[in-house]
Amino acid sequence: MTDRALVVVRAGALTTVQDRGRPGHAHLGVPRSGAVDAPAAALGNRLVGNPPEAALLETTLNGCAVRPRSTVTVAVTGAPCRVTVQGRPAAWGAPVRVPAGTVLDVGPAASGVRSYVAVAGGVAVDPVLGSRSTDLLSGLGPAPLTNGTVLPLGRTRVAPARVDVAPQPAPPAELVLRITLGPRDDWFTPEAVRLFTSDAYRVSAASNRIGLRTEGPALDRAVAGELASEGMVLGAVQVPPDGRPVVFLADHPTTGGYPVIGVVRPSDLPSAAQAAPGTPVRFVAVRRR
Repeated sequence: MTDRALVVVRAGALTTVQDRGRPGHAHLGVPRSGAVDAPAAALGNRLVGNPPEAALLETTLNGCAVRPRSTVTVAVTGAPCRVTVQGRPAAWGAPVRVPAGTVLDVGPAASGVRSYVAVAGGVAVDPVLGSRSTDLLSGLGPAPLTNGTVLPLGRTRVAPARVDVAPQPAPPAELVLRITLGPRDDWFTPEAVRLFTSDAYRVSAASNRIGLRTEGPALDRAVAGELASEGMVLGAVQVPPDGRPVVFLADHPTTGGYPVIGVVRPSDLPSAAQAAPGTPVRFVAVRRR
């Protein structure tokens, strides 16, 4: 039994192991996966001295709690939340020393959706296709955490960052997503395209790592036929039969048969990862670059 490990005390609603994902396997039907809020995950790794590719934990809404078997340095980033070590308040957004046998508790998100728990040395589960990420769609990678799960840790490489707190963007009060229309915007009526780029939608509680679902006006089709399945990319806005747009996130399918009305700019997707249910959403059309 190695002492370089974390024991999961409270798994939370959905806590998974994530890293930068497994790009380059779409031809096999394997999504990229990886941390949905990539900048928050990267910051956590920097704060504890990990390389960018190190794996860490991604929590959803109500956090998690873990107990290290040896003294470790951790950093919690992403959605702001209460952090405690053995019941005592600890810093969020900064390196924290967690003694062996004590409980690090990452509380519910005060705002936003996903917090990230980086541990010096990284989570060292076995990689699959070059990544340690949990992929909810394909089932690749480690299963979502459950109470009692033991996660091995890698060896530390460099000292943690010397900071009191690292600035991070706040979760959005309103989610503004810049989109390039197409490739299938002509499958919708002109009025539907106008609605899509002018009316306010809201984030649906049915959203997950696969896609951000929306509530709002249904988009009417101009073409009633079926579309042959075609490749899907991160940020694609697909419109299923109910007419409500879905923004594809990290675990999105690699092909799909519903028309894509537009594609969100990659730089706007981290905000989508932190948009809680009920958050207003606006789609803003921009010119093709």
